[in-house]
Amino acid sequence: MAPLRTLCAVLLAAFGAAAQAGPLAYVPNEKSATLSVIDTSTDARQADIPAGQRPRGIAGGGKRVYVTDGKTGSLLIIDTASGKLVRSVPVGDSPEGVSLSADGKLLAVAVEDDNSVVLLDAGSGRELARIAVRGKNPEHAVFSPDGRLLYVSAEEAEQVDVIDVTARRQSASIPVGKRPRGIGFLPDGSRAYVASELAGKVYAIDVAAGRVVAEITAGQFPNGIAVHPDGKRVFVSNGRDGSVMAIDVANNGVLATIPVGKRPWNMALTPDGAKLYVANGRSGSVSVIDTAALQKLADIEVGELPWGVTIR
Repeated sequence: MAPLRTLCAVLLAAFGAAAQAGPLAYVPNEKSATLSVIDTSTDARQADIPAGQRPRGIAGGGKRVYVTDGKTGSLLIIDTASGKLVRSVPVGDSPEGVSLSADGKLLAVAVEDDNSVVLLDAGSGRELARIAVRGKNPEHAVFSPDGRLLYVSAEEAEQVDVIDVTARRQSASIPVGKRPRGIGFLPDGSRAYVASELAGKVYAIDVAAGRVVAEITAGQFPNGIAVHPDGKRVFVSNGRDGSVMAIDVANNGVLATIPVGKRPWNMALTPDGAKLYVANGRSGSVSVIDTAALQKLADIEVGELPWGVTIR
């Protein structure tokens, strides 16, 4: 019992110290079943805490992070000050991406085996609705900045499904390339960018019109999307190439291609947009990119099979 108490004390002390620094990057490691915590001011990994059995999707807001557990079919709500599990909420078999609305009130979880998106109250974890989508095996469900829409990508689809959040139902589908994955909105909500893995492209969607207005050639197996807070650049990770591309929103041209680790996946930017953190699934690392210089700054070792990053 004493060694266990000592381990818990060390973990909580490290997590508490990290909680006072910041911003902090949180990285779910699927195979390690841990959550790595990185201080983005120093790029030092501060702690690794237990996080279910197969942590995947992650979102953060307030004093909490929300992590899907693909093995147990649940959403884990974790307190960032203590590193403790607040509650585990059943959501369905094989949940993956999770998104938090900009006002911090709603959560959306893509549930692959159920072909649905579960909408929950972020404060209580209470399920509000279970919304069927047309795409099979949904991976991401991402809120628009105003919280009125959810864009949903599915592994076995060639469209993005659009959910009307108020009506709690799918309202449209927008054709894109095969196997859409990562989704990101411009800060003003006017456009969304979708990476389609098997098409090797990023699709720019006019949100008001509900249609694709540009197709941007990416690398091999593009998947993760991150949008700079100034709305001028979009970043896409290329899983097979081991690279990240920076796209100029003004002309949809590629500004730079930056080498990172193996199988880069989901990403997140610091609130000021200065640094981009990229989860490298097969390298067990997170690459840090200087978004002004468009150069890699560091590789940070994390757990096995990191899925993504959230920063708060």
